[in-house]
Amino acid sequence: MVARRQSHMPIDEYLDFERNSDTKHEYLDGEVFAMAGASPNHNIITSNTITHLNNQIGERNCVVFASDQMIKTPSGLYAYPDISVVCGGPHYDETASEILLNPTLIVEVLSPSTENYDRGEKFRHFKTISTLREYVLIAQDTYRIERYAYQAGSDWLFANAMGLNGEIVLKSLDITLELARLYRNVDLPTRPPQPHHP
Repeated sequence: MVARRQSHMPIDEYLDFERNSDTKHEYLDGEVFAMAGASPNHNIITSNTITHLNNQIGERNCVVFASDQMIKTPSGLYAYPDISVVCGGPHYDETASEILLNPTLIVEVLSPSTENYDRGEKFRHFKTISTLREYVLIAQDTYRIERYAYQAGSDWLFANAMGLNGEIVLKSLDITLELARLYRNVDLPTRPPQPHHP
């Protein structure tokens, strides 16, 4: 969750700084952005989603990463998605073995301060990752999940699901995300979900 611009530095200095930092920072074009803490609902949804993914993936050759896993995009963004999944074996940057290059799926749990960024600029950078097949956004203020799936010709197909009875298929992993499981123990205001159109 990007909070504010910290400073300007070359990439090698950023990586050294990040390895010794108590907090996480994202990086783009020399700018370093501090990441704010997450709400309880954000953390519960993230934890539930990781559990739900792992339970369905089972023994397949896929790895689910939590938010401490840095990802580098070909466009130059160094970011910490809330969740990332790699199938077929992770590939890491040659100069920094902790940086993942080939996510299959990226999941972000939306928050008021970062929603526009997650939908816009951040997604544009993630689209430059050739292995990425699906991008998922999960609301934390209502029961709603959105999925963007890569299609031939660089198009991304949008689908969403709302309400605790909703579910959405992730074709890249051949699994189904059930909203009731993602929102288990999440306390939300009682109100009907609001649709979102890309």
